Amino acid sequence: MFPPKIPRLANKVLDGYRERQLVIATAESCTSGLIAAALTEWPGSSSVFVQGFVTYSNEAKMQMLGVAPECFAHGGPGAVSETVARQMAQAAAERAVLPNGAKACVAVSVTGIAGPGGGSEEKPVGTVHIAVASSHTKQVRHRACHFEGDRTNIRHASVHTALQMLDDFLENV
Repeated sequence: MFPPKIPRLANKVLDGYRERQLVIATAESCTSGLIAAALTEWPGSSSVFVQGFVTYSNEAKMQMLGVAPECFAHGGPGAVSETVARQMAQAAAERAVLPNGAKACVAVSVTGIAGPGGGSEEKPVGTVHIAVASSHTKQVRHRACHFEGDRTNIRHASVHTALQMLDDFLENV
């Protein structure tokens, strides 16, 4: 299902979060749960991965994660934006159910245009925004990306980058 580098990185992320007694949640749009799937490929992942929000539509982003409606209004930043990625990650981190013994939740969010259609001159196919947020430190990191290739390549690149951001985020939690 995934190129070999994704499961290896997912396992590394799980080990790092398990060591620090942190849990992970996801808020996914264009990846439709693929980050959650990569993390849960590994036995024992339930001690680290607590929940995922798949919010493909704008309505789901507003209802499930509380993304501000103004983001989607005319003149707003739109679904594929830093603002929405940050709000998605923050909400997932804050709304995730923490199991006993967990110190905090770190959430990763992805929103983008995987194609083949849906792009524009301003936001072409392959435009992806990824954010990571902590329920404990309230810190949020964002990365704007542009990935090349077909829908599968864009989604896999998004998953890999999201996992890499989760791994890098451990240094600051």
